[in-house]
Amino acid sequence: MKVEGQVRIPSGCAIAAVISRDGKRMAGDIITESMKPMHDRSNGLGGGFAAYGIYPEYKDFYAFHVFFDERATRKNCEQFLKERFEIVKSEIIPTRKIPQITDEPIIWRYFLAPLHSVRVSMQIDENEYVARTVMKINTEMDGAYVFSSGKNMGTFKAVGFPEDVGVFYKLEEYAGYSWTAHGRYPTNTPGWWGGAHPFTLLDYSIVHNGEISSYDANRRFIEMFGYKCTLQTDTEVITYIMDYLLRVQGLTLGEAASVIAAPFWSTIENKTDAEDREKHTYLRTLFSSLLVTGPFSIVLGFNGGLMALNDRLKLRSMVAGEKDDKVFIASEEAAIRVMEPDAENVWAPAGGEPVIVKVKDGVLL
Repeated sequence: MKVEGQVRIPSGCAIAAVISRDGKRMAGDIITESMKPMHDRSNGLGGGFAAYGIYPEYKDFYAFHVFFDERATRKNCEQFLKERFEIVKSEIIPTRKIPQITDEPIIWRYFLAPLHSVRVSMQIDENEYVARTVMKINTEMDGAYVFSSGKNMGTFKAVGFPEDVGVFYKLEEYAGYSWTAHGRYPTNTPGWWGGAHPFTLLDYSIVHNGEISSYDANRRFIEMFGYKCTLQTDTEVITYIMDYLLRVQGLTLGEAASVIAAPFWSTIENKTDAEDREKHTYLRTLFSSLLVTGPFSIVLGFNGGLMALNDRLKLRSMVAGEKDDKVFIASEEAAIRVMEPDAENVWAPAGGEPVIVKVKDGVLL
């Protein structure tokens, strides 16, 4: 008879998040510890974290975290970056050797300021300039992969269990006002360093538990707007969808949630508020190819906040809780209790209903 660990866990993958509404910075070991009770939801083929507010001394610069397969690739990539950016700082990302994490690539970070003259000649804003740079490196430069590119935030990921990945990256030495985490149980793609979650673009990061049956339709639509899905994983396309809806189209978080987890047509038709009914009809019609189908729970991280969202039928577990200025989100309540044993108001968000948490105005100045 097969025992646990020898069979696929259909609801596998673990997600967790914590944010301080007051913008208080927390050491990274809080989120690393939260993943331990959810160990069996992963299989060691990917773990990772996104952290916000960790680079206050470089908060005005884009922080690129990059995997390189060899030194020559790094030199070539640096030359390319120098043509587009002022490199304010360049350094290896500190790690500690542990037996659980092996075959690591060269892991580097850059703090960058776009060259004004080059950007103006392209007639695009800074964020689009950076997004295009990331896409160009990741699609055209073999052996280089930019896995984080936002301001005052960073992603840390690897092949391994998430609690080991946190130790490997020395996350206890970082402090951020918001953290997200992921333990991977890949079902359709192999485990490799770039394929671990979170997936990011600019300051948007996604951790995801589930399987997206609409991947091909979503990918075909989003690639019409300059995005390149090179990793053959549904989480990557969700990240690009959120960037497109929020940054490019200017939708609110609630509106973006109503696109990817759109209410059923019957639900829209039964809305009593005519303006609300009209808005949801418009969103579902205009962005029909961005409806994400299949079971999922995601946490979107961004500068100043988090959004957690389940699929419409709530086919993946997700719970939330509060304590003082902090809000906690995880696949299991046990993870929340590790972060805050006295968490209050613990609840399971309804399917398709976003949980949006933002830091208070002015605290991140």
